[in-house]
Amino acid sequence: MPHFDIRAATEDDLPAITAIYDHAVRTGTATFEIDPPDVAEMLQRFVRLKHGDFPYLVASRDRAVLGYAYAGPYRPRPAYRFTVENSVYFAPEAQRQGAGIVLLNELIAQCTQRGFRQMIAVIGDSANAGSIAVHTRAGFELIGVHRDVGFKFGRWLDTVMMQRALGSGGTTTPIELS
Repeated sequence: MPHFDIRAATEDDLPAITAIYDHAVRTGTATFEIDPPDVAEMLQRFVRLKHGDFPYLVASRDRAVLGYAYAGPYRPRPAYRFTVENSVYFAPEAQRQGAGIVLLNELIAQCTQRGFRQMIAVIGDSANAGSIAVHTRAGFELIGVHRDVGFKFGRWLDTVMMQRALGSGGTTTPIELS
């Protein structure tokens, strides 16, 4: 397996992160965005997550960003405050090299450390076998499929919903996040 590092993302990583996401938006169905956001928009999203104390990580090799992952609020209502939704994206040339599972596992560890109890993966396109497989390897279970909820590239797309407990999950009362 090629060597790579996992570390906290910084604002300096945003041009590379934006380029990775731009490619995913323009060519893939993992995201249902139609128009790729620019660096300024990606900065706003990054700052919002960092201010909310959500982890935002990159996988890099020789200082080049290969991919990134972050967790953010699953839903805005207060009862969901212990549940996060994850996102993981890699540059095409960096896919299927083993960094995805390592990056996702570190994201899971950091979310658990922060007191979150559930992680939800909303995977665009039920044909996205790579993402489904890496989430399964990381302990996620299929909880459902929303059929034909997105329309992109002239076709209807599903979203695959997967879930993983963090720490003690729903078996104990959570400690309020500070």
